[in-house]
Amino acid sequence: MRKTLRYSFPSSSSSPIFKFSLQPHTPQNPHPLRPYKNGGSKKSPLFSSSFDSNQNPRNLSTSLPPPEWIEPFHDISDLTQSPRNLKPSPWVDRISNLLNDSPNLESDLDEFCRKFLIRLSPNFVSHILRSIEFLKKNPRIASRFFAWAGKQRNYSHKLESYVSLIDILSVERNSEGVRSLVNEIRVREFVFTMSGSNALIRSLGFLGMIEELLWVWRRMKESGIDPSLFSYNFLMDGLVNSMFVESAERVFEVMEKGKISPDVVTYNILIKGYCKAGKTQKAIEKFRDMEVKKLRPDKITYMTLIQSYYSEGGFDSCLVLYHEMEEKGLEIPPHAYSLVIGGLCKDGKPLEGFAVFESMVRRGCKANVAIYTALISSFAKVGKDEEAMRLFERMKDEGFEPDEVTYSVIVNGLSKAGKLDKAMECFEFCRKNGISINTIFYSSLIDGLGKAGMLDEAERLFEEMVEKGCARDSYCYNALIDAFAKAGMIDKALDFFKRMEDESCDQTVYTYTILIDGLFREHKNEEALKLWEAMIDKGITPTPASFRALSIGLCLSGKVARACKILDDLAPMGVIPETAFEDMINVLCKAGRVEQACKLADGIVDRGREIPGRVRTTLINSLRKAGKADLAVKLLHSKIGIGYTRWGSTKKRVKFRTLLDG
Repeated sequence: MRKTLRYSFPSSSSSPIFKFSLQPHTPQNPHPLRPYKNGGSKKSPLFSSSFDSNQNPRNLSTSLPPPEWIEPFHDISDLTQSPRNLKPSPWVDRISNLLNDSPNLESDLDEFCRKFLIRLSPNFVSHILRSIEFLKKNPRIASRFFAWAGKQRNYSHKLESYVSLIDILSVERNSEGVRSLVNEIRVREFVFTMSGSNALIRSLGFLGMIEELLWVWRRMKESGIDPSLFSYNFLMDGLVNSMFVESAERVFEVMEKGKISPDVVTYNILIKGYCKAGKTQKAIEKFRDMEVKKLRPDKITYMTLIQSYYSEGGFDSCLVLYHEMEEKGLEIPPHAYSLVIGGLCKDGKPLEGFAVFESMVRRGCKANVAIYTALISSFAKVGKDEEAMRLFERMKDEGFEPDEVTYSVIVNGLSKAGKLDKAMECFEFCRKNGISINTIFYSSLIDGLGKAGMLDEAERLFEEMVEKGCARDSYCYNALIDAFAKAGMIDKALDFFKRMEDESCDQTVYTYTILIDGLFREHKNEEALKLWEAMIDKGITPTPASFRALSIGLCLSGKVARACKILDDLAPMGVIPETAFEDMINVLCKAGRVEQACKLADGIVDRGREIPGRVRTTLINSLRKAGKADLAVKLLHSKIGIGYTRWGSTKKRVKFRTLLDG
């Protein structure tokens, strides 16, 4: 029932009498006092919520009620049995919808607030920034709303609004925007709270803004707020994210000596820091320390360590940690299975990887294309192509669609196994079904065809790559060069070597090794030496394999001393082939040049390169493998290399070259 109040004004007799209708104040009916002239109906209001240019501004300013500050919740305790019952304000949804749909945000907010005679209170703005999911994914809209709210008359942002906006901007990694807001907080000198401090430390730590983070920490302490466990963990996480691991260690030590002890999260943060810094051993020490402190490591602890070991190639350690998780009954995340299986496959242990795979399936964890591909590739690399193909068929039966990587692995495995017909069949299937053909497809087939002596087909595919828009890389060139070099067509191989240079394709140490070996095979020794020198001049570091190709070629051409000199030159470059002398002795014995082999053995011992006993054993084995069993037995039962003879007062070692005497 509507109540009516009548007011008469002591002015002239023509002064109107106004009626004011009292109605509930809601977003649909925002005016509890709406005036009507001469008791008129609602259709003829004296004042409008929008400004009319014909109206008197002074009358409007004195007659309209002031805008009301709206809050995010209404207290309806007096209407319920609860001592304090807060009901969400309907204005929250209306402002939220406006922010989500408004093309002209600021002007639409102005019009909306003017129409309903409202202003958004600091609590309301803070609530909107903190709770509306749409704004968390739209930092730009959130920033504009924050800036607009700050321009309201008699308005001042609360610390919570700054904290909420900083949290939103940190997700987008907008460091500049966050730094500007922190500077405003410094100027405003807010009274800090525990929740606000923790939120700021978390956001600033996530962005790696250590200077600002430490300022918040000091400001919190100055405000008399004792850090909580969350405060310490957020601080440590920020330090670790910025690689201040030693500082995080000191915070950890303070916690151990103080009232607040580290928990599992604290340990996980420090372990993460050690792993990021490459100090996996220290991480393991902290991990074992958890057990001493009666703290149970969780799946995050194990995942962090498994990830670290995987990146360092410690695949066996990944497996040990995985089994430990199984024994403790911890949930094993899918990513952990991927790392363990992938690591074992990289380590050439597909059977162990497959065992973990079967355990994963039994536990109800679904595999994925990447895990199947890793297993297929590993089986193929160790020559178990039938097992690889069975896994490939199982993968398809379980509804997984192989991608281009899977098919390239299949083609590579079939090519290496010499099953070129099946490899080409798979290649054509991919081409017809729109599966992306990458460089690995072509390189695998070119390598397989080259090894099978099908050089014309290999070259045809090589030329086809450009037509199909597939870039040729070093591996592809090396496969073709190797095929022609091994077929004795060294000039053709050198032509492709020149094309590599023209196409700015990297000529790797493997490229030079192939050609040096091929040139020596064709007795083009000087050209091989020039190519070696060109490789050194380009700054390409030789490998033991490249020196082996050079030294064997030089030894077979009778230039053993040259090979020894080049070996001496490699030492300052940090290249020390451990089996260099053994390889040279082997090839000389195999070529029937036992005298040169013995002379080389004497030179090795005289220079102190190897102990005489090891050189002697190497020479015995080389003679035996070369079919010189009589010389091998003679050396075995003699004092050559390890015995001594006397010439008067002089003691001399028995030379290897005496093996051929008598």
